[in-house]
Amino acid sequence: MASGVGSSASLWTEVSRCGQNGDFTRALKAVNKILHENKDDVTALRCKIVCLIQNGGFKEALNVINTHTRSLTSDMIGFEKAYCEYRLNRVESALKTIEGIAEQTDKLKELYGQVLYRLERYSECETVYKDLIRNSQDEYEEERKTNLAAVLAAQSMWENSTPEDLGLTDSTYELCYNAACGLIGRGLLTQAMKKLQEAEELCRRSLSEDTDQNVFDSKKKVKLMNAEGVEYKLAKKQLQAIEFNKALLAMYTNQADQCRKLSSSLQAQNPSHPRPVLIQVAQLCREKQHSKALEQLQRFSEHHPESASGIKLTMAQLYLTQGHVTKACDILRSIEDFKHKQGMVSALVMMYTHEEDIDSAIDVFSQAIHYYQSEQPGSVTHLALVREAADFKLRYGRKKEALTDLEQLWKQNRKDVHTLAQLISAYSLVDQDKAKALSKHLPSPDTMSFNIDVDELENSHDATYIRKRATKVSGETLAKDQGQGDVKKKKKKKKGKMPKNYDPKSTPDPERWLPMRERSYYRGRKKGKKKEQVGRGTQGATSGAAAELDASKMASSPPTSPRPGSGTGSATNVVPPRQQKPAAPAAARKKPPQKKKKGGKGGW
Repeated sequence: MASGVGSSASLWTEVSRCGQNGDFTRALKAVNKILHENKDDVTALRCKIVCLIQNGGFKEALNVINTHTRSLTSDMIGFEKAYCEYRLNRVESALKTIEGIAEQTDKLKELYGQVLYRLERYSECETVYKDLIRNSQDEYEEERKTNLAAVLAAQSMWENSTPEDLGLTDSTYELCYNAACGLIGRGLLTQAMKKLQEAEELCRRSLSEDTDQNVFDSKKKVKLMNAEGVEYKLAKKQLQAIEFNKALLAMYTNQADQCRKLSSSLQAQNPSHPRPVLIQVAQLCREKQHSKALEQLQRFSEHHPESASGIKLTMAQLYLTQGHVTKACDILRSIEDFKHKQGMVSALVMMYTHEEDIDSAIDVFSQAIHYYQSEQPGSVTHLALVREAADFKLRYGRKKEALTDLEQLWKQNRKDVHTLAQLISAYSLVDQDKAKALSKHLPSPDTMSFNIDVDELENSHDATYIRKRATKVSGETLAKDQGQGDVKKKKKKKKGKMPKNYDPKSTPDPERWLPMRERSYYRGRKKGKKKEQVGRGTQGATSGAAAELDASKMASSPPTSPRPGSGTGSATNVVPPRQQKPAAPAAARKKPPQKKKKGGKGGW
């Protein structure tokens, strides 16, 4: 008897140790040994259920609960029973089990919220999570806020409702992602894009320490979605999104056959959904089969006109990538939902202008203006289109066609001088009398006051020219300057240096500033005369000629200013400076070249 008690105690010690270490498989073996001795041990039965749940054995755990209903009451094991039913996708049974439990603990409320979310009862689920966040203080507050944000996002996306702002912060990428989903449901796509980018950045930071974050790693993670019981955790649309991602992943990993197989299966399940078709088209484009891709898009848009707008945008993009701009424009103009939008008008005008089809661009403007003239006359969009059309026509020399637009703009605002000037300029080519009549409405120069501060304009950051102004001298500064008069003397302007032999009576050569070749009296160089070999003699030859080249040692220098034959008699034979040539050095002229000595390598 004592050995049995000792054995039981050691088994419980084993169960406790394995439970703390997370080794529930060994703990289950020890519990089974205890139950072998006493099959109705309530504590052992509860430990067995926990071990089975931790190991994913939800069916076995539920069988144990249903087999021992007398020993295990609903108040004792109700949470575990509801959790097993929830994980086995028996959501309605889990709800009944939870509602039959008298004491509603926090963990039971958490499970209750998950069950309500799975049943898409979002309003009741929101109430449960609000109560949990308000009345609980533990380390799971962030997870509860994330679940609440998911509930609000689901209401926006799938119930088309606008939930109240609960002031949830976007401190984690899960919260930020759920906030983005809520914005998508409300149609705020621009803000949603910014939130998704923030969520992506936060996710990158949180996973920065994790290795192998690439496409092949994503492939491994997608395989986890095939695990048993995963489909019970997700909504139908989430499961559908996973299947789309599997097809996309097959495309990006160059598994063309697998991509076609998955996308075809998705199209069979959702024949009216455009995404499977778009995946197939993307795969065809990767295989350079653009014609087949366009044919498939055309067929789908004809059979499903409710999705034709998005499909035609894709067709236009494909045409543009192939350089067929006009075909892309034709496709875009066939989209009734978008063809009068400002963005579409802008894109069409830009593409037609690129093709130098100005008439078609003007026609796009005309149709859009006519639409807003009938639907929203005088609106901001209407007037903006009229202004752009007028400017476009004037830019391309269509002043006659711009008259109607300019008149409409001027009638809307008679004080618009810029538009009036454009109108007068356009009428000057068509009806000058009309132009003169309109010119009377221009303000006179006297009444035109632009209120321009010249000083402020000159001192601005972008000013390229600043006028120099005389600075005012104060009395104190003047006295100070006078006191230092002995120290600082006014600098005298130096006279320019004149040539040494300058003759003030002679007339300067009027062509002295021109190059010699451009002067009227230049006759060119004499042919047949070799250039003087100045500085090209043997070693030491240039040193002997230095004295002859030194102008300061020469007896006299000819005057440089007078033109030959125009001055006094003494200057008749003067040669202009640019024609003077230095005399050849005597050494170079008389000394014969020395012969190189035969023999050693020691030089001269």
